[in-house]
Amino acid sequence: MTATRHRGGLSRTVNTLVQALVAAVGRLDKSLSPTVTLDRLRKHHFTLADSVHIFHIANAVWWLTLMQVPGYPLKLAIPVLWTLALIIPFTSQFFVPATPIFTYLITYYSSRFIPTPWRPEISVSLLPTLESVLYGANISDILTRFTHPILDIIAWLPYGVGHFIIPFFVAAFLWLFRSKESLHLWARAFGYFNFCGVVIQIFFPCSAPWYELIHGLTPANYTMKGSPGGLARIDALLHSQTYTVGFSNAPVVFGAFPSMHAGCATIEALFIAHFFPQTARYVWLYAGVLYWATMYLTHHYLIDVVGGACLAIAFFYLFLPDDLRGEVALAPPAGLGRPQKSKYEVYDLDGPASRGAMDAAAFDLSEPSSDEEEVDITYRSPNPGTTPNGTAVPVPRKEGGQGKKSHRHTASIASLIRGEERSAEDGWSPVAAAFNIPQQRGGGSRDGSRDRSNGDARR
Repeated sequence: MTATRHRGGLSRTVNTLVQALVAAVGRLDKSLSPTVTLDRLRKHHFTLADSVHIFHIANAVWWLTLMQVPGYPLKLAIPVLWTLALIIPFTSQFFVPATPIFTYLITYYSSRFIPTPWRPEISVSLLPTLESVLYGANISDILTRFTHPILDIIAWLPYGVGHFIIPFFVAAFLWLFRSKESLHLWARAFGYFNFCGVVIQIFFPCSAPWYELIHGLTPANYTMKGSPGGLARIDALLHSQTYTVGFSNAPVVFGAFPSMHAGCATIEALFIAHFFPQTARYVWLYAGVLYWATMYLTHHYLIDVVGGACLAIAFFYLFLPDDLRGEVALAPPAGLGRPQKSKYEVYDLDGPASRGAMDAAAFDLSEPSSDEEEVDITYRSPNPGTTPNGTAVPVPRKEGGQGKKSHRHTASIASLIRGEERSAEDGWSPVAAAFNIPQQRGGGSRDGSRDRSNGDARR
């Protein structure tokens, strides 16, 4: 039974993903004609916010000028391909919102080509000193005193794998299950946050804990290679050189502060918890494990983690608009929404009753009308002014009966049915006196006497 339940849940999940994917593909602009983009550009009303594109162009030109690999003419392919991606409608719907992310990527990659005379001095002792002053000890050093292969794998999964793939999962889920504005918000906040973090690392270079373990507090220079730190144990475990080669050739070797790993995990957790609140506990658990992993693998001090998390929080709330707060953030995209509310639900009205329910309500004899006088129908005489014998049983008035039809006439008609078989002892008033039955003309005394005798007998 449990296996059947799991299969049913998996089937529903797959169906939901397939439906969301079909709806998301249906919302895409599939046009490949550049004239469509040019027409939109001519009709666009430029505002002050559009001036940010001037910044993106200037930043790209600056880094393309410093870029040495690839050299001319190959690096000219970068602006050419970028322009083509912007003027084709199918690709521009992805590349235009992702412009801040590409700005961060070109800044991060090209920072290695900054001439050494232009670079600031590398700080080696500042971060460990602040660590001891603020927290009373070197937290990173304490966490690295005990290592184990299981702990290495637990730290490696979020730091060496999740950091690179989780941003794509966040973008994919926002694209599938939330509005287009939420996806554009993710691209802006995530891109500008990473760009700002890299700029801080360029202008404020600091060494990581792995440098202190290898070189102590000796001065550093920009000719030194980076180190994988604790990820070297993962390379040994997997019999590879992936992280050793990657971190040795990193564009920003002395970029300990702020921790972009901790910052990315924080902004990812903020987005997922905001747009998918049911997953909040899980994403923050992931973020907490990554915080620990950055120090356990000797890549960051605790102050770096705090700095990266604070920077991510600042960018999230700086870019979060008011129209994506509260319940609006949970609204699904077009084509995947919940069933539209009817006018009865919108205006909080009772819905139309079914035919069977209407028929039953129309002939309900249990509640008297509240807008009419309470009438005793136990002994209701058809003769006006006639008070029948017996004690009347009052009918209790029920609250909430306004708007219902009166049933006095219904009760009167019921009292006529087979009235000759009922008597006052049974709780019925005589009904024959209510009708003057004319005698038949020319019927003689025989018929008249028969009628009178029948009347006397009924009395």
